[in-house]
Amino acid sequence: MSLLRSTARRHPIRNLQTIQQTTIHQHGPSSYQQRLYASARPSRFSPQGPYAGIKGKNTDMLYYTASILMGTLGLSYAAVPLYRMFCAATGLGGSPQVGETKFAPERLVPRENHRRIKVKFNSDTSTSLQWSFVPQQRQVQVLPGETSLAFYTAKSHSQEDVIGIATYNVTPSKVAPHFNKIQCFCFEEQKLMAGEEVDMPIFFFLDPEFANDPDMADVDTVVLSYTFFKARGMPFEKQAGVATP
Repeated sequence: MSLLRSTARRHPIRNLQTIQQTTIHQHGPSSYQQRLYASARPSRFSPQGPYAGIKGKNTDMLYYTASILMGTLGLSYAAVPLYRMFCAATGLGGSPQVGETKFAPERLVPRENHRRIKVKFNSDTSTSLQWSFVPQQRQVQVLPGETSLAFYTAKSHSQEDVIGIATYNVTPSKVAPHFNKIQCFCFEEQKLMAGEEVDMPIFFFLDPEFANDPDMADVDTVVLSYTFFKARGMPFEKQAGVATP
């Protein structure tokens, strides 16, 4: 002990540190030192600091936002074809239904004991499309289960090649689930050369179940309407190499 005291007098600071280290090594930290260590706070920029997780949270939020944007963009591109498929499958909005099972031979048998249904044809053309578009027949009369072939005529009055696309619907809309098309030019791009005239067929039938549906008891007339729009904003030649939308 006397040796430690004499050493401390000669080198007070250095020997005080030595004594403290020796004491801690031999006896462990004092209660004061333990409280001092416990009260020490890590730096805010250290891995244990309060801002340590902000960078990771920001990265997760960036990935989450990017995934939402990509999903929204994908749905916007798929919305139109998906809506068309849904309408064709359910008859929503007066869209005739489609499906291979509906064209089975046993379903294409006319109900001879049923009254004939008058099917009228209507046509419209967008003002942006320089075409004339008219049905070749105003109406036909069919039995449920009986197939029928009708034609529309389209003629281009443009000096350039133009692409058009048609939409269609059936009224009254409640008939749509029973109105089936076998062949149709709707929802497909139709290109007409300058001054060209073409015939466009529609091959359809009313489902035999039409005769058994009580909601169809008051239906004697069905109207099939087509409307042609310009498929693209530029002439066909100027869009060579552009992918079909």
